[in-house]
Amino acid sequence: MKKRTLLWVFVPALAFLAAVGFFTSATAQEIKLGGIMDTTGATSDVGKDYAIGMEEAIKYINDNGGVNGKRIKYTWFDYGYRIPEAITKYNLLKRLGVVAIMGWGTGDTEALSPTVNKDKIPYVSASYSAHLTDPKKTPYNLFFSSDYSTNARAALTAWFDKKWPQKQGFGKRKPRLACAYMFASPYSSAPIKAIKDHAALLGFDVGDDQDVSLFALDTKSQAMALKKFEPDVIWHGNTTMSVSAMIRDAFALGLKVDHIINNWGFDENLPRLAGEAAEGAMGATPCAFFGQNVKNMDIVVASAKKYSPATPVEKRLIRTVQAWGDALVLWEAMKRADKAGDLTGPGIMQKGFESLNNFEIGLGASNVTFSPNDHRPTTGCLVQEWKGGKFQEVERVDLKKRWPDKWEKAWLGW
Repeated sequence: MKKRTLLWVFVPALAFLAAVGFFTSATAQEIKLGGIMDTTGATSDVGKDYAIGMEEAIKYINDNGGVNGKRIKYTWFDYGYRIPEAITKYNLLKRLGVVAIMGWGTGDTEALSPTVNKDKIPYVSASYSAHLTDPKKTPYNLFFSSDYSTNARAALTAWFDKKWPQKQGFGKRKPRLACAYMFASPYSSAPIKAIKDHAALLGFDVGDDQDVSLFALDTKSQAMALKKFEPDVIWHGNTTMSVSAMIRDAFALGLKVDHIINNWGFDENLPRLAGEAAEGAMGATPCAFFGQNVKNMDIVVASAKKYSPATPVEKRLIRTVQAWGDALVLWEAMKRADKAGDLTGPGIMQKGFESLNNFEIGLGASNVTFSPNDHRPTTGCLVQEWKGGKFQEVERVDLKKRWPDKWEKAWLGW
């Protein structure tokens, strides 16, 4: 009788321990990764494609060895570009035990930054705000691209180098710059201080800023206001939909002006929405456009076909490629941290990201370097233009080479 009683106790106990052992082993081979995306909010015109691209990149990573044999379990949420919702979703992901988060917008990323850094969770965002690049202030915020301020400086430099000498006013007067963006948007306004500083450095006259909503479809009043100043070039800080509206209205009202655009307003949809008004528009491009002939683009295109067959590849955007850029740098950082036996937030940061030196991801992106003292991933930006029915390179501007003292001593973090 005692033997039967012992068996009744012992067998379930063994089963329980086996189950615990099994699940512990399975958990040890699984890495939890979170995502906060905008697929319904103010920046969903560019956010949807980024979110799809991120899912495809994670699936590719898992199908190609994961993180040294460990699979990634990726859980993401749409937050509708609402900061309170992003905070809620962040707290949920933290409770789920994620080791890192793929984030999105500037307002929410900057709002979450103190919490992220206290929690020591690497936060790889689609916000390239320069405010996130000083590790003394924001040590756990990262991205693969040149930051918005670098983009703005590079785009203005490329226009000054290549376009201004062709204008009638060249050599007779200063070039004239105006900026059009949503004043209340942290993303749109992030590089304003930097571009105006750079305009002063290059010798521009700067006109009044124009407030253009991210939702704007009619911008005739802003275009009319700019006609009084007669700018030679307008810098646009919004996303593609409202940038297209501004370019289209300026063209329709006869404003003879060039356009330079921050990266989230410059994609394959721009000429579709702006039509002939997009001819000659220039933009900062952190990587190649979808399908351009560059290293590793074949992987991105093949993954889009494999994992998202219902979405036509001819409709895909550079946003997919940008998602891959962030995914690839995190993948490499996690592999290095895991190899060092420290797949924690601090381990991913210090033994992963901050060990990347001139790391090549391909995709037409600049090589990536992070150091404990500087989280600006690159020192410049490729500027392209829409010309003759395709995107073409204008200039790859390296700000560190051109202004080494300012790069090292003045421009970090703003």
